Amino acid sequence: MEKEEKKEEKKKEKTGWKAELISWIQVLVSAAVIAFVLTTFVIANSEVPTSSMENTIMAHSRVIGSRLHYTFSSPQRGDVAIFKFGWQCPECSAMVEGDKQEVCPACGSEVGRRAQTIYYVKRVIGMPGDVIDIIDDKVYLNGSDTPLDEPYLAEPMNQGETFHFEVPEGCYFMMGDNRNYSLDARYWNNPYISEDKMVAKVLFSYFPSIHMIH
Repeated sequence: MEKEEKKEEKKKEKTGWKAELISWIQVLVSAAVIAFVLTTFVIANSEVPTSSMENTIMAHSRVIGSRLHYTFSSPQRGDVAIFKFGWQCPECSAMVEGDKQEVCPACGSEVGRRAQTIYYVKRVIGMPGDVIDIIDDKVYLNGSDTPLDEPYLAEPMNQGETFHFEVPEGCYFMMGDNRNYSLDARYWNNPYISEDKMVAKVLFSYFPSIHMIH
């Protein structure tokens, strides 16, 4: 009787250990699936490595954006958005605008899938069909005599540059809030970001401090 009881106890111990292991595996798999769904369809996480968006977003901050905003509605003027800007060559680290290519135009290396997507965070200034003129460090939309009201700017622009842009349908014109230190659409080879590259509307910064983004 004692031997049989000991055997039963050992069986229960083994069964209990296996059941607990299976339970933990199920928890981990479920967590991984939930995380994948959230990061793929619901939220986007991005870093702002430079001062281009100060004082709205400070350099080296990390932000969370909502993918759902641009799944069910289009970007709006004034949105701070995460978008796909280009890609980086894994061989020479060159940053290339636009869609990934098989061969790096800078070093000639075959890149394929190894290229890393580059995400930028900027503010939507131009909407599809907008005409944008930057004159005397002010932004004018669609021939208006009154410059765009931009209370989010870190400081007035002082570049002394003149620009004229005509935003194509289905595209957006993006600029940083810290205009004097932002390499934004004014200086890109292709100044317009197509709607399919707009990833998420930024909601808040969570590092190094937590605050809402407007």
